[in-house]
Amino acid sequence: MMYDLAIIGGGPGGYVAAERAGAAGLSTVLFEKKSLGGVCLNEGCIPTKTLLYSAKVYNYALTGDHYGVYTENPSFKYEEIVARKDKVVKKLVGGVKAAMKAGKVQVVSEEAHIEGRGAEGIEIEAAGVKYQARNLLVCAGSEAAVPPFPGLKEAGDVIVTNREILALKEQPKELVVIGGGVIGMEFAAFFSTLGTKVTVVEMLPKILGPLDDEISALLQKIYEKRGINFCLKCKVTGVEGNTVVYEDPEGKVCRVSGDKILVSVGRRANLQGFGLEKLGVEFLTNKAGKPVGVKVDEHMRTNVPGVYAAGDITGFSMLAHTASREGEVAVNNILGKPDHMRYNAIPGVVYTNPEVAGVGLTEEEARQKGIDFKVVKLPMAYSGRFVAENEGGEGICKIIVGARYHEVLGVHMLGNPCSEIIHSACIAIEQEMTVEQLKEVVFPHPTVSEIIKETVFSLK
Repeated sequence: MMYDLAIIGGGPGGYVAAERAGAAGLSTVLFEKKSLGGVCLNEGCIPTKTLLYSAKVYNYALTGDHYGVYTENPSFKYEEIVARKDKVVKKLVGGVKAAMKAGKVQVVSEEAHIEGRGAEGIEIEAAGVKYQARNLLVCAGSEAAVPPFPGLKEAGDVIVTNREILALKEQPKELVVIGGGVIGMEFAAFFSTLGTKVTVVEMLPKILGPLDDEISALLQKIYEKRGINFCLKCKVTGVEGNTVVYEDPEGKVCRVSGDKILVSVGRRANLQGFGLEKLGVEFLTNKAGKPVGVKVDEHMRTNVPGVYAAGDITGFSMLAHTASREGEVAVNNILGKPDHMRYNAIPGVVYTNPEVAGVGLTEEEARQKGIDFKVVKLPMAYSGRFVAENEGGEGICKIIVGARYHEVLGVHMLGNPCSEIIHSACIAIEQEMTVEQLKEVVFPHPTVSEIIKETVFSLK
């Protein structure tokens, strides 16, 4: 059968694209060799947030007296927390399957291999069956990057990535996290809340690399008070069994041990093993000339006619919501609807407690770009709802504004529940709103989202 669209990869880029394509009447086949939902649903976004919410509920029980609510000896059962995580994932994978069925998308639960371009279309093989499609969308995702530290392989199952740590049946008493990025900090937050002794070893001088410096520093201080040990500007030189060896900023050799060592230093695009080279697809390369992603234009088109790519495989913005939007852009262009990808208003969220959320330019990025800007910020305590629900909670809302036209360039927040209100800032940046226009928007009262309006009104 000839399909209008074949999609390789059933993660947030692939399954959303398939759903949109099916709804638009395109005959679509989706190949997923593991489980629908990809890394995000099965080994990333959803399971980690489920675990983190259990930790948050436990923390509420421990601090209930702050709200006049008392519990005796609150406790948790780690195995039940993990079981609930599995139940949530199973339910949502079922939801994706239902969406594919509703869109009349044929799902092939096998590994796909691109055979090349035939006389009528792109040829794909899966489990011995041949498929043809007029268009191909590649959403093969990414995998955890594991540096070749000396002794890493010899350490065996002491070493875990985001995949293995989610499958742990027992809570580690001590955890060493290599990498202070989003993944590292979320697992550090989860396990430390449950009582695990956590040490974070990070090569950079700050955690959460590209996020706003001030907010990263504030979050670090909060978790230092809660017992996490941060080793910044430290270079890992090897692993000895359950011990991480690293050099501190002065070059001194140091060691830290744990029951488990989480390696979370980033992700790399899946570019090999399914035949992209047979189509002559062009790759982005790093300084060493090594391929790091599929090269696409703003319409998500590769250099090969009829071949598109979306999600982590492009090696650009490795976020689930970016992948979904990229998949939609690809489908719209296949349908002949003009659409292009814009990256100026992609939100980033860290689901620690408190949460961190940001969109647009940071102070540091605006300065690097030579942009004339102003910074206005307020404590989250200016929101009545925040004070009511976060006894003793710390937080800040920071807005970056263009100095000349007062356009909103960036919004960055620390405090619960900023993950749920950052979208209003995304809209402001996407629509190129000015501070004066944002002041006219009516925010519901009392909500934490009002902090955005309160902050812009404090601009002098």
